[in-house]
Formats: sequence, structure tokens, C-alpha cells
Amino acid sequence: MGGGVGYFDPCRKRVEFFICVHWCSSVVFYIAMSVVIVSGAAGLIGSETTRFFSSKGMDVVGVDNDMRAEFFGAEASTAWNRKRLEADLTGYEHVDADIRDAQAMGSLFSRYAGHVMAVIHTAAQPSHDWAARDPVKDFTVNANGTLTLLEATRKHCPEAVFVFTSTNKVYGDTPNNLPLVEQETRWELDASHRYAQHGIDESMSIDQCKHSLFGASKVAADVLVQEYGRYFGMKTGVFRGGCLTGPAHSGTQLHGFLAYLAKCAVTGAPYTVFGYKGKQVRDNIHSHDLVNMFWHFIQHPRPGEVYNAGGSRHSNCSMLEGIRLCEDLSGREMKWTYSDENRIGDHMWWISDVSKFRSHYPDWEYRYGLREIMQEIVTATQERAV
Repeated sequence: MGGGVGYFDPCRKRVEFFICVHWCSSVVFYIAMSVVIVSGAAGLIGSETTRFFSSKGMDVVGVDNDMRAEFFGAEASTAWNRKRLEADLTGYEHVDADIRDAQAMGSLFSRYAGHVMAVIHTAAQPSHDWAARDPVKDFTVNANGTLTLLEATRKHCPEAVFVFTSTNKVYGDTPNNLPLVEQETRWELDASHRYAQHGIDESMSIDQCKHSLFGASKVAADVLVQEYGRYFGMKTGVFRGGCLTGPAHSGTQLHGFLAYLAKCAVTGAPYTVFGYKGKQVRDNIHSHDLVNMFWHFIQHPRPGEVYNAGGSRHSNCSMLEGIRLCEDLSGREMKWTYSDENRIGDHMWWISDVSKFRSHYPDWEYRYGLREIMQEIVTATQERAV
């Protein structure tokens, strides 16, 4: 039937074992290509990705230079999460490098050429407000950084699946033109609208609207990833996230809605709600559920594909509803104030329709609902605050 052969791989400093069976080339492919490169590895989605694929038996190479601390200050640093990854995981290598550095990325990718199963790109400058302070750095990180990783993948591991964590902000403020109805604690979509039942799908235009500079830089990256799939035939996938969240999030005022809300609830720090009467709605997806989407896509990639990826009708809340839930779970009243000025490009109502992804990958399901997500975040925040 077949046998096996082992050899020492100097790139990975361990013995690689190949199953040599003529009828199971996919098994050989899977074992040979067992490295996953993760950008932004110490961040929320990056660290969840790293742990998830490590649990699948993959070696993970994480690229992260803690630019989050540069963007948002020491409170948002991901250094604590990097230390946990290095302490908890075998087969994990951390690379302190900038994704915009073509030489560094080329050297890294060439070192693992032939072994990379997937490149999962989660690194980004993620804030509307910060982007306006330094548009050049925002664009070079989000757009040029993505281009650098795509080129490194194309040159050194073109068979690898490339997954990009995009954002619903590529749709700009177009969702604010929907027929919204004001309710007691939230804005809600008119029940007769075609998005009302499941949320906003991928057919919504990303053109002729205000994005914020952050949204514009992510549009550039989003379209680049699509183009490398469609033009070069690479196995690329774009996931346009809603509010991505979980206990590993280093939340700060300018980014990380639920994580920062929980931090303020636990520590007693003041919280400001910006605009829309605090009734703006966000769908929230746990980092595990998003990374599980990546996993399903990598098993059967569809080149150049785009998916909305959020909590959908399964997990969503308004700002006011989130505050009440945080108060309930933390056991203390929050100190919050209201500002009439909403953030540029902010959505009054966003709920992702994940029907397209589910139609392509029917075995995928949510594990976490809103209350479970918030409980995990509050508990993790309380533990870190001790």
C-alpha cells in the first residue's frame, strides 16, 4: 500500500515525515505544507489564529512588532499576549518585523518556501481617528503592507492560501442611507427592507461614499487581495469583519468596542459614547468563530472570494445595550457620558449577512453568542487588572 520516509528539514530544525502512498497525494501535501505565517500574531485575531492552528498541529510563524502600542499607547500594547504565545505554544516562532519591509518579508517567506500552507494577514492600523492623524502611515501599513505580503507569497509560496482580515468599513457610510427606525435602545432596519432578516450582504456598493481614511486604506488592501486571486490565480480570501472581539483584545478608546467597554466597566474608568444617541448597532463576532471561518476556507479555498464576517443576527447590540450588559456582568455601574459628535464614517446600524459563507461552508457554525462573548471579556479584563 505504501510506506514512509523521513528527512531533516534545516528550515524547521526537525524531522519531517512524509506518508508515501500513491493514492493520497493530498495527505502528502498537507504534511509537507504545515507552516502557517500569521501577521499581527500578538493581536486579537492573530493570537487566536496562532493558537487555533497550533492546536491543529501546525508550526506557526508570527510576525508582530507591536505597532499597536505606537498607535494607541502602552495600554494597547500586545507584548503581554506575545509572551503568552511564546510560553504556551511549542512550534511557535515570533518574528519582530514590519510587514512593510519587503526585504525582511522576502527573507522570511523564502526561508519557509515549500512548507507554507497558509498566510493569514491580520496586521493593520485599525482606527478611523488615528488614520486622520497620520494618513501616510495608515495607508502604508494597511495597503502597502498587504501588497508586500501578497508579493512575498506569490514569489515564495504561491500555492499557499492567503487570508485577509478586511473590514465592513470598506462599505463606507453607505449603510447610513438605509431606512432606519429609532427604537428605545437601538436603531433598527425597516422590517420590509431586503437586509432586515439576515443583515447586509456583499452586494452593497463600496463606491461613492465617505469611508474615513482608514476605510480607504482597507479598501485598497481588500481589492488588492481580490486581484491577486483573480489575476494571478492565487488562493486568496477576503473576510470583511464587523466588530471582531474576544478576551485577547487589547482594547483602547480608539479601537476595540467591547474590550474597551469591559475595561471601563471593570476599572471604573470613564467611557464616552460618540453620536447617534448611543443607539448605533454593531454585530460582534468572537475571534474563535472568525478564525474557524478561516479554517473552513483554507480547506477548500475559492480564489478571490469575499465574505462578510460578523455576528449577524446571532450576536449584536447597540452601545446602550452593551453598556447595560457590561454593568450586569461586572456588577458595577459604569461612568459614561455622551457626545453629540459621531465619528467620521461610523455606522448607525451594521449587521453582517453571513449567508454566502454558510452556503459555501455549511459545516461552519457560531460557538459564541453576545452574552458569552462579553462574559469572557469581562472575566479576562478582571484577571489582567489584578
